[in-house]
Amino acid sequence: MEQKYESSVTGFILLGFSDRLQLELVLFVVLLIFYIFTLLGNTTIIALSYLDPRLHTPMYFFLSNLSFLDMCYTTSIVPQLLVNLSGAEKSISFGGCVVQMYMSLALGCTECILLGVMAFDRYAAVCRPLHYTVIMHPGLCVLMASASWITGFANSLLQTELVFLIPRCGRNKLDHFFCEIPPFLKLACVDTTMNLYVTFFGSVIILLTPVSLIMFSYGRIVRVVLRIKSTAGQRRAFGTCGSHLTVVSLFFGTAIYVYYQPSSNDSQDQDKFMSLFYTVIIPMTNPLIYTLRNRDVKGAMKDSDSRRWVRRTV
Repeated sequence: MEQKYESSVTGFILLGFSDRLQLELVLFVVLLIFYIFTLLGNTTIIALSYLDPRLHTPMYFFLSNLSFLDMCYTTSIVPQLLVNLSGAEKSISFGGCVVQMYMSLALGCTECILLGVMAFDRYAAVCRPLHYTVIMHPGLCVLMASASWITGFANSLLQTELVFLIPRCGRNKLDHFFCEIPPFLKLACVDTTMNLYVTFFGSVIILLTPVSLIMFSYGRIVRVVLRIKSTAGQRRAFGTCGSHLTVVSLFFGTAIYVYYQPSSNDSQDQDKFMSLFYTVIIPMTNPLIYTLRNRDVKGAMKDSDSRRWVRRTV
């Protein structure tokens, strides 16, 4: 009995990249830089969306939610990872592992749903332009954003509770750099078939349902845009969706690859680097994608810089 609950007392060892000591220093520096840029970029998006009246639209309301979510998502993983990379201690407390798994899974699920909601917003903007403000009224926007957060956190609560109820018989070495469900199930000393089914079913709903909504929305968008005779009009219509579609492709492509590929020992290191991609790289690149491809955001940034320069000169 004492051995069974050993990991509940001592916590867990995150093996991460400990078998590549030279790589750890490089990863520490790179991830620290990426983390700082993630915070700065997403904070800028939120501030611009709040301060600039031109960005008080449903699209930027959802984008602000996405930016806040990305900051929280990265913060739930990267600080602990940086601590482990900078020293010989690779452990995380039992409570810390529970919180990390719950928060990272909740925020990841919320992002899946939110990206689907944003696709519906683009569908309404392109396919129903005359009724856009009526369809996407503030009440509906708040309701859809709230539903995304509530659903993501509710699903994570169920998944996390089921995972931590599994007996581990003292096993506490997690072959990953953060507490995630797939590697965590490998610590079990009992049959985890039921947990795998629950995880698979939950991931199908959280991943494939938004993907289906996104495919439907963009299918209708493409049909409408192709009817536009003007080349400039087609470019303008596709331009309003390009940033979102890029983010969707990066996020869902990586997540589906990690969660649906067959599990094997040879792919474990590959899974770690893929997990780094969607937990660190994507949250950092999202602000760049939306600012580089969006004239409204670039215009708001220029106006902000102009106002700051005027204040200094006056």
